[in-house]
Amino acid sequence: IEYDFLRKLVDENMIPDDVQVQVLTQCREHLIDRTFEAIQGIRNVIVHIYNSTSVLQRDVVFHKDKEAIKQIAIDGTKMVKERAAKFDGNIQLEYSPESFTGTEVEFALDICTAVQDIWQPTPENKIIFNLPATVEMNTPNVYADQIEWMHKHFKNRDSIILSVHPHNDRGCGVATAELSVLAGADRIEGTLFGNGERTGNVDIVTLAMNMISHGVDPHLDFSNMPEICEIYERVTRMKVGPRQ
Repeated sequence: IEYDFLRKLVDENMIPDDVQVQVLTQCREHLIDRTFEAIQGIRNVIVHIYNSTSVLQRDVVFHKDKEAIKQIAIDGTKMVKERAAKFDGNIQLEYSPESFTGTEVEFALDICTAVQDIWQPTPENKIIFNLPATVEMNTPNVYADQIEWMHKHFKNRDSIILSVHPHNDRGCGVATAELSVLAGADRIEGTLFGNGERTGNVDIVTLAMNMISHGVDPHLDFSNMPEICEIYERVTRMKVGPRQ
């Protein structure tokens, strides 16, 4: 479905030149190959790779130690780099230690640094490290402490865009995102009205309106909110809550 969707955007010339399309794939060769097939003809692409890194998933799902988990990320990065060299367009790499909130921050830093060493980002061509609240396991201040620790310990911080991807298990997605920015995050991944799997992602509309109320321009066009609501409800078959 995602492949067909992307090809429709390309074939019907529906992607503006100043838009970066982001695609998400596991660090698995056949999926990375299919992803590069899907993005052919797109000028600016963020290729987002990830693998699970938490203590629980290492022990229960993968039965692998830290070095084996780190090697998955290393191999995935190498595969993207090889294909990016042949790609006719601009590729920006994004890497997520999935289940970051259940991962020791020292190990999350170690695995991100291994990816960074292979990709070799620069201040002009930055890498995105996305640190998701894949499961919102703690209060927003704890997540913000984790983000601040990573922000302070990344090497070559000027070559990194520190991104967060808050989920809403505790209903604190907006607070989590706002505290993350105060803790050093440069970028937030969110969705319209909190749409997303399981408990949903952070609501980018509420977040942006909060920013506006504090005099910060989020550079998003909310001049016709009723139309945005109508399209959202029609295509997702979900309702925007009356309090929202």
